Amino acid sequence: MDLSLSLDPALMVRSCASGDEVFEIALDWKPDLILCDVMMPAMDGPAVLARLRDSPSTSNIPLVFMTAGTRPRELERLKLLGAAAVVVKPFDPTKLADTVRRHLRPTRLAAANESFIHRLHRDAVQLARWREDLRDKPNSSIVREDLLSCSHKLAGAAGIFGFQAVSRGASTLEESILAQRAGFGTPGKIEIELDALLECLERQ
Repeated sequence: MDLSLSLDPALMVRSCASGDEVFEIALDWKPDLILCDVMMPAMDGPAVLARLRDSPSTSNIPLVFMTAGTRPRELERLKLLGAAAVVVKPFDPTKLADTVRRHLRPTRLAAANESFIHRLHRDAVQLARWREDLRDKPNSSIVREDLLSCSHKLAGAAGIFGFQAVSRGASTLEESILAQRAGFGTPGKIEIELDALLECLERQ
């Protein structure tokens, strides 16, 4: 297996001699994906998966089982345990890296989405602070410039990650700020659009 994956220079691979070692390395290294034999001495694959899921530090690491078993019921059982996929032996060693890559893509995308959701929450906190600042200083140009920068970045990033309602709300806020900067904005429009964006963010 190591030899097969080493054919792809973009993959960094570490091997383990036992189920206990899988858990120890996963805690320290936080790999993007774990390939695990179903049959191993002392601790088998399902036991390794259960132990990984019990730890908050490793619970989100996807695991792909490798097994010589080909019975559909057994393969389905392994997937129901929470495996990302099951690779049946014997496999084509020249294609194993491609198989790993297919399961890395959704994993990395999910991690990116989770990171962006955290960013949304941080932005919501900051936007709420600027909303309070506007109540105290409705004509503050500094607050409006900060809002403009934030709404511009948020509109683009939210669209990329599929948060279309947030993207539209941020874009509308940006347009209102630019209109007021140009001297033809409606009084109070920025505050209205900012309130609408905050309500949208609360629903995420």
